[in-house]
Amino acid sequence: MVIDFHTHVFPDFLAPRAIASLVEACGGAYPPQTDGTKSGLIDSMDKSGVQISVLQPVITKQSQFNTLNNFSKGLESERIVPFGGLFPHTDDYKRDIDYIVSLGLKGIKLHPEYQQFFINDERMLKIYDYALNKGLILLFHAGFDPAFKPPYHSNPKAFAEIYKALGGGVIVAAHLGGQKQWDEVETYLAGTGVYLDTSMGFKYYGKEQFERIVKKHGAHKILFGSDSPWGNVGDDIAALEKCDLTKEEKELILFKNAGRILKI
Repeated sequence: MVIDFHTHVFPDFLAPRAIASLVEACGGAYPPQTDGTKSGLIDSMDKSGVQISVLQPVITKQSQFNTLNNFSKGLESERIVPFGGLFPHTDDYKRDIDYIVSLGLKGIKLHPEYQQFFINDERMLKIYDYALNKGLILLFHAGFDPAFKPPYHSNPKAFAEIYKALGGGVIVAAHLGGQKQWDEVETYLAGTGVYLDTSMGFKYYGKEQFERIVKKHGAHKILFGSDSPWGNVGDDIAALEKCDLTKEEKELILFKNAGRILKI
C-alpha cells in the first residue's frame, strides 16, 4: 500500500492555464507529470500503485477561500483525502479555521513563498496554535522554490524553533524539511518532532543523505509524498524501495505513518 501525502489538482476548466502559468513561473524546472486534474491524478495513482492521495491546496488570495475549500471537499473519496487552504493574511483566522474544521478537512497547506510570510512570524504562531488545537495537521512548503529568489521564508532551524514553541501537534515540513537545505535539516531538524515528507527529493538529495536523515530523524516521522503533478510518483516509489532501510521502515514511510496521523 502507498499513501501519497503531497499532491495537487485543479478544476478541469482551470488546469491547463494553471499548469502553464506555474511551469512558466519556475522556468520549466519541474515539468508536469500529469495534466493537473483529478482524473490525471487518479490515472497516475493507478499506474504507480498508489491507493490514497492527500490533496494540498494553496490559497493566494482571501477571495479564493470558500471556493477552493469547497472544491477540495468535493473531491473527497475513498482514494482522495483533501486538506484545506488558508490565506495567512486573513482578517479572521479563527473564522477561517473553524470553517475548514466544519467541512471535515483533516489539515491545512501553507506555502511561505507563494503566500509571502515567514514561518516563525509571531502572528503565524497564533494561527498554527489555533489550528493544531482544533486537531488539524499543518503541512508547509519548505525551502527552495524555483519561482522565487532567496532568502526564502522558511528554513530547517525555524521549523525546529516553531515546533518547540508550539509544544507539539502534527507539523509537516515538505521536501524532507527544506528543498536544497538538507545539510541544515541534518543539523537542526532531524530528531525533532516535525514530520518530513519526501516530495520532490529523491532526484536531488541523494540516497545516502536520505538514509542518514531517516536514521537520525526516525522512519516513524517520514511521510511519502510526490508533489504531483510535479513529481514522478512511480520513480519516487522505486527510489525508496532501493534504499538501505528495513521493510518496516519502508512501510512506515509509504503508508503507515500517513494512515496513523490521518486516522484512516
